[in-house]
Amino acid sequence: MTPNPLVTVYITNYNYGQYIQEAIDSVLNQTYNNLEIIIIDDGSTDDSKNTIENYSRNDNIKIIYQQNKGLNVTNNVAIRASDGKYIMRLDADDFLDPSAVEKMVSELESNSELGLIFPDYYYVNEIGEIIGQEKRHDFDNEVTLFDQPAHGACTLIRKDNLVAVGGYNESYNCQDGYELWVKFISHYKVTNYSEPLFYYRQHGKNLTKSEDRILETRAKINSNYVKSQNYHSDSIAVIPVRGTENDHAFISLGGVTLLERKITAALASENIKKVVVTSPNSSVGDIIEKVDSAEKEIIFHHRNKQLARFNTTLNPVISEVLELESIKEDKMTAIVVLTVEYPFVSPAKIDDAVNTLLLFNSDSLLAVRADSSVFYQHHGDGLHAIMNRDKYTKLEREALFKQVGGINAVLVESFKKHKEVICGQIGHMVVDQKSAHGIFSEHDLSIAELMVTM
Repeated sequence: MTPNPLVTVYITNYNYGQYIQEAIDSVLNQTYNNLEIIIIDDGSTDDSKNTIENYSRNDNIKIIYQQNKGLNVTNNVAIRASDGKYIMRLDADDFLDPSAVEKMVSELESNSELGLIFPDYYYVNEIGEIIGQEKRHDFDNEVTLFDQPAHGACTLIRKDNLVAVGGYNESYNCQDGYELWVKFISHYKVTNYSEPLFYYRQHGKNLTKSEDRILETRAKINSNYVKSQNYHSDSIAVIPVRGTENDHAFISLGGVTLLERKITAALASENIKKVVVTSPNSSVGDIIEKVDSAEKEIIFHHRNKQLARFNTTLNPVISEVLELESIKEDKMTAIVVLTVEYPFVSPAKIDDAVNTLLLFNSDSLLAVRADSSVFYQHHGDGLHAIMNRDKYTKLEREALFKQVGGINAVLVESFKKHKEVICGQIGHMVVDQKSAHGIFSEHDLSIAELMVTM
């Protein structure tokens, strides 16, 4: 075993017997050699052990077999077993560039304030062929909003810093990288190494394919962190209704109007303390009365018809709402604007909008979904991909996000300063496909009716 290794690379494996040899060899072949390797098999049931045992006589490798305990438990096992000043996880289905450790450890050694560094990376297919490249932001010169975390694996971390933030929270069964990122960025400097230094394999078993599970876990992490920091999260929900005869608010879905559904969801949100429905149509008040609001106040704000016209900004309406006596008397942190056209936005999603806003200290926030489609424009001589989005290298700054879910959030103080709901430093919250389903046509409504019965 290397005496006093500066770096520990640990490889986590669960049933990746077909890939693990490539992962191990990629660490053994590093240009930097003052390191140790820990292989942790998390109860594999395939032939992984046969491959792992081929390395049992290597003095620089520790092998740990354990019953299936999950990724975050395994991460903490690695921390306790490691001897390095710096530590990095490599998933058994991925592999490193030969210079990865040398280049990243050099950055950490030269900057004592830096606690974590992560590289760009290549995408490879099941047989290891490169199919793309991910180019992250320039974290030293471009990034001021840290709501796009590092990849969970192949990130080199100062071990003392990792221990100081409590290691990995074992109550979460996925999203180890996100949970650590949330804790880490409030205490230590982080940066990106702007070269692709590892190979991220795309195949059917990737954890990142389980979107609903990931988003739910992220929301729990956000909520728990906001509570642990004692952030004041009391907020107002504002639901705008134009009130015309064919307004979506009056559409019935599963025997309940879209407006009732939205009010009910807002009332069930932990962070929402008051709900304001704003409309020029006084009959909206009849719908409000149908909703059980024993514990929270629903306020009807009679909006001027001119402020309810199509393509009219909601900003002056929000200004009026903040001047209501029943609102002014309470100190609210954020305003959450909810549109009725998205009936499947849960109370948890509304809470997460406020929590995400507070956690990353942005002025305002949009609910979005990433759109990986390639869009084209006609330049007279034919179609051309917008921003060259059909190219091999995917630049993080060129990623496109589509606003969906009908959730906007803004800090009260930021709104008062800018007089706009979307203002200042704009954060984002990714929502699931179901929450993103909006009702704008009969076809959308038909799909929603099927979703209600599922």
